[in-house]
Amino acid sequence: MEHYAPAQQVYAAGLIFARLGAIVMLIPGIGETFVPVRVRLSFALALALVLFPVVGATVPALPADISAIVGAVIKETLIGMMIGGILRFFMSSLSAAGEIMSIQSTLGFSQTANPTQAAPSTSLSTFLGLLGLVLIMTTNMHHLFLSAIVRSYTLFPFARDIPLADANALAVQTVSRSFALGLQLAAPVVAFSLVFNIAAGMVGRVMPQFQIYFVTSPLMVIFSLSIFALSLGVIGMVWLDHYRDLLAIFA
Repeated sequence: MEHYAPAQQVYAAGLIFARLGAIVMLIPGIGETFVPVRVRLSFALALALVLFPVVGATVPALPADISAIVGAVIKETLIGMMIGGILRFFMSSLSAAGEIMSIQSTLGFSQTANPTQAAPSTSLSTFLGLLGLVLIMTTNMHHLFLSAIVRSYTLFPFARDIPLADANALAVQTVSRSFALGLQLAAPVVAFSLVFNIAAGMVGRVMPQFQIYFVTSPLMVIFSLSIFALSLGVIGMVWLDHYRDLLAIFA
């Protein structure tokens, strides 16, 4: 490699690619499973070449021991996985909202292939997951991802150890906030389901001979989907605002 680039530059580029490769593997949008692996690797490599003139000078000197080089690569990979994982965890808020609304609207049995996950999920959860990706791309929020990547080299420089305690606290906080936000996004359907079930129970008590299940099930589905459609715009805007607040930590 000395004929093309000094060993220090190759080492610096390798460390940059290790972090970027882990981030690109997990971030929403380009890091989805339906995106070919070669496309993700090519994007990470191109991004590493672009960032090399910016952060390459901050890379420490090439260690003489091979174990130190391997350790540095592993550390950068773990930092990239931490950042990408945090951004990925928050996407679960839409999945949680979809699952809750599906259960409340008796549509939990409606399963479909979810391209953003390895396993199938409910139709509403799949729809909200794809909606989140569309909102990220159409609102140019993926530009904030790039800003967070560049900012990460200031927050977590090459010479700093991995902040395991802070990373664990941030991961737990992100997961808890995601589930709480999912419940808040599903609140209109949950509130309607509670009122509707109470009313249906009262009708069933007053008229025991009335086939309440066969009448209320179609009404539950129709009204729940109508409320979901009416609140869809609010769901998207509220979720985007919370996602921007999360990105503000890194950007």
